[in-house]
Amino acid sequence: MSWISALADLQQQGQPCVLVTIIEERGSTPRNAGSKMVVTAERIFETIGGGHLEYKAMELAREMLATRSQDTRLERFNLGASLGQCCGGATVLLFEPMGQPQAQIAVFGAGHVGRALVPLLASLPCKVRWIDSRENEFPEQIPAGVEKVLSDEVVDEVDNMPAGSYFIVMTHNHQLDLELTAAILKRNDFAYYGLIGSKSKRAKFEHRLRDRGFTTEVMQRMRCPLGLPEVKGKLPIEIAVSIAGEVIATYNAAFGQDVKKGEPSIAKLLPVSRRHP
Repeated sequence: MSWISALADLQQQGQPCVLVTIIEERGSTPRNAGSKMVVTAERIFETIGGGHLEYKAMELAREMLATRSQDTRLERFNLGASLGQCCGGATVLLFEPMGQPQAQIAVFGAGHVGRALVPLLASLPCKVRWIDSRENEFPEQIPAGVEKVLSDEVVDEVDNMPAGSYFIVMTHNHQLDLELTAAILKRNDFAYYGLIGSKSKRAKFEHRLRDRGFTTEVMQRMRCPLGLPEVKGKLPIEIAVSIAGEVIATYNAAFGQDVKKGEPSIAKLLPVSRRHP
């Protein structure tokens, strides 16, 4: 696959990558200026000549991906013994990060607020998995970039999300909300967890979760009520805008930071909402 086709496919998939370009060549080099290579966390497309130069370029590109760097970078390499290459020339590589870092979001519930929220999230740099057990609750048209998940075992879907994910729970059933909450808090490696509901719902859930052995510290990471308190209103779209605003505030603060197990998310620092379902 050519580098330009690879970029197009990766952009459509929402997968970040680094475009590596030879922008200067001096003396004998394995490839000419303008040669390009696309590097993802798992794959490469095209080549800048192979050998240890290409290995070092891949290493630097993947370091940029791991740290979510969005800054371009220039690196000069002498193609001598230190790189294990005998060309004897020199080359300058340009590293360009492509694709914004994306929040991985699981939305549980396709009710009226879910139907208002998911299109908003789909318009952001997010990858959304929309999960429910009820086929008739999903709209006929699912927004582009959203994966619809119809499952009778909704709670099992919690484990299918990567570390650092965002979880939003707004199902039709309080017991299901509780089981989802327990599964998410048990993982404790999320960037954000929001549960729709009132302060009284939170108090009931905390009591039941405490009986299951969850600590106060872990339960404090749960946003319930969720949403920005500055955004008022009870219409589904108003509630959805409030939740989307909180998600945006969270990922703007969190990108560029590693999410570690047990580490408080930025959501914990947001103001307590008075949002009710």
